[in-house]
Amino acid sequence: MDAKPKRRTVLENGDAGEDSVLATVIGNGEDVGPIVRHAFEIGRPESLLHQLKNFVRKKEVEIEELCKSHYEEFILAVDELRGVLVDAEELKSELSSDNFRLQEVGSSLLIKLEELLESYSVKKNVTEAIKMSKICVQVLELCVKCNTHMSEGQFYPALKTMDLIERNYLLNFPVKALRTAIEKTIPIIRLHIEKKVSSQFNEWLVHIRSSAKDIGQTAIGCSASARQREEEMLEQQRKAEEQNITGLGDFVYTLDVEEIDEDSLLKFDLTPLYRAYHIHACLGIQEKFREYYYRNRLLQLNSDLQISSSQPFVESYQTFLAQIAGHFIVEDRVMRTAGGLLSTDQVETMWETAVGKMTSVLEDQFSHMDSATHLLLVKDYVTLLAVTLRSYGYEMVQIFEALDNGRDKYHELLLRECRKQIVNVIGNDTYEQMLMKKDTDYENNVLSFHIQTSDIMPAFPYIAPFSSMVPDTCRIVRSFIKGSVDYVSYGVHTNFFDIVRKYLDKLLIDVSNEVILNKIHSGTVGVSQAMQIAANISVLERACDFFIRHAAQLCGIPLRSVERPQAGLIAKVMLKTSRDEAYVALLSLVNAKLDDFMALTENIVWTSEEALPNGNEYINEVLLYLGTILSTALQILPLDALYKIGSGALEHISTSIVDAFLSDSVKRFNANAVMTLNNDLKMLEDFADEQFHSTGLSGIYKEGSLRGCLIEARQLINLLSNSQPENFMNPVIREKNYDTLDYKKVATICEKFKDTPDGLFGSLSTRNATQSARKKSMDVLKKRLKDFN
Repeated sequence: MDAKPKRRTVLENGDAGEDSVLATVIGNGEDVGPIVRHAFEIGRPESLLHQLKNFVRKKEVEIEELCKSHYEEFILAVDELRGVLVDAEELKSELSSDNFRLQEVGSSLLIKLEELLESYSVKKNVTEAIKMSKICVQVLELCVKCNTHMSEGQFYPALKTMDLIERNYLLNFPVKALRTAIEKTIPIIRLHIEKKVSSQFNEWLVHIRSSAKDIGQTAIGCSASARQREEEMLEQQRKAEEQNITGLGDFVYTLDVEEIDEDSLLKFDLTPLYRAYHIHACLGIQEKFREYYYRNRLLQLNSDLQISSSQPFVESYQTFLAQIAGHFIVEDRVMRTAGGLLSTDQVETMWETAVGKMTSVLEDQFSHMDSATHLLLVKDYVTLLAVTLRSYGYEMVQIFEALDNGRDKYHELLLRECRKQIVNVIGNDTYEQMLMKKDTDYENNVLSFHIQTSDIMPAFPYIAPFSSMVPDTCRIVRSFIKGSVDYVSYGVHTNFFDIVRKYLDKLLIDVSNEVILNKIHSGTVGVSQAMQIAANISVLERACDFFIRHAAQLCGIPLRSVERPQAGLIAKVMLKTSRDEAYVALLSLVNAKLDDFMALTENIVWTSEEALPNGNEYINEVLLYLGTILSTALQILPLDALYKIGSGALEHISTSIVDAFLSDSVKRFNANAVMTLNNDLKMLEDFADEQFHSTGLSGIYKEGSLRGCLIEARQLINLLSNSQPENFMNPVIREKNYDTLDYKKVATICEKFKDTPDGLFGSLSTRNATQSARKKSMDVLKKRLKDFN
């Protein structure tokens, strides 16, 4: 009995370890699968089953022990549960009755609820209908508004209205038919707006082209006014400088300049353009409009650049140029204000086209013009155009270069016109000294050109040392300077004085001086005319200083810059040369007249029986003529010219006397003829001395005299009158007394010297003895001269 329990205990202790592991796994809720699989793998499933059964028995023992320990509490719990069951039955009965009553009340409320839900559904439908109706009303109102804008021509609001309809309403519009109608109508309206705006824009294109001429003329007129104000100010300044130079004191000048707002005068409406561009931008086709605008404006420009063949350019150039100016003034404003409608490159392209055409037209027209006035008018207007458009930022270099290329052609025409005028002036001049009866004549003809010889106002009537040719020529030259300055000013050259001086020299040398020389050498000029021409040249030479100063003033350069010797006119030197030619021509005429008066071979009795104490008859006429010539020359010619005329005439007389002895028509002469010529020569010498001192020449030529111009004739007469003419062969005596005489001439003259007795009672006189001695001496001289030759 006792052995069995012990065995059990041993078995239980053997399995205790494994049971505790299994119990731990099951207690932790872990998977027993791995244990079961292990038991089968090792071949001991019975041991595992036995362990599981032991685990179950242990748990049953634990439950029994737990129930025994809590039996009384369990009985009390069951009693309480029964009491709760009774209460639950009573509660269930109450709930049933309450539910019945609730059902009775809720059925009526349910009906009301169903009615309420139905009302809510109706309300929802009505609300949606109202909302849809409002949307429709709003869309229709916008459509009406759009139609109103269209009818009033307010296309931008109409487009904005359509954009609003499309953006906010059309996508979710509830009425499909209306939406479809609107969707079809909107493109039609937009196309209509595009056509309408394009039509209005085309009308504006026509209008702005027709207005371009007025726009250009107004702008150029503003530039002309500004230039005029500037010239008036410069003229005031020039007068002030002149008054200061002449010592009349300070001259204060003021010029009230009224500022002119050019933009206020250039009123042209770009609203149609802005509207068309804006609307095209709203339509999304602004690029198309840009191309359309540029293409049409370029076509208009090319049309404007065509020269009309039915009208002379001189009559149409202002319209032609003003049209171009107006075109580019409009384009400048469009480029600045139209918000990218016109690009800078497009404007530059149009401008290059215009400049190329204008340059070609100007060069062609200038080449065919035959009037300097017409060419200057065109040039002035072109420079005004250039100044106007340059203020808008357009490059004008090519235009100014074209004008500069026409400079020679203009001056060629101007020189041609001045030549005609100077030829008329010189041809119509009476070459008589001008008579000025009042101070205004003196101011207009003398002071205006600074050709006065004194700053003191003369007494009137005043006889000027020049003829009308001088002031008339000065006026022509002054007009030429003004014309030359007018052309070269406002051009490519800022300092154009040298250019004006070059053409001024050309006028004075190639025109004025040449015409004067032609007149001098024409063969139709008398002594008085030649003398007056020479005097006139001297005055013109003095006027060159005025010409250069006047050119400097008009060119706007300081007068001190032209007062240097190297800044003077070449023409002044040329006029000096021409003046000397005039003196030569005058002297030639005087000498020819003297030859007519003297006619020595005819008027002198070469074998006279007695000497004439008062000289030959011709000498009085010669002296009277010389006195008249020198007196007139003293009034109008400078003293150096007077000396040239006087000395030249006396030298010619001296030469004529010597040549008379050498003339083939004089076969022989005697001592009486020599003595008479000696008397003539003495009268001439006395005249020369008197003129040398009375005219003031002695104060200038202190080492010289007019008597010395007769030296050859005096030495010849002295030789022929000398009692010992053979002394001529003595070098010392010849060098001292006969240095101007030529051996051959003396030999020829001596051969003609044939002296004779005085008369019936002269053989016993002292005179006869003297003549015999002189005859012997002359024979000796003749012999020695023959031997010398």
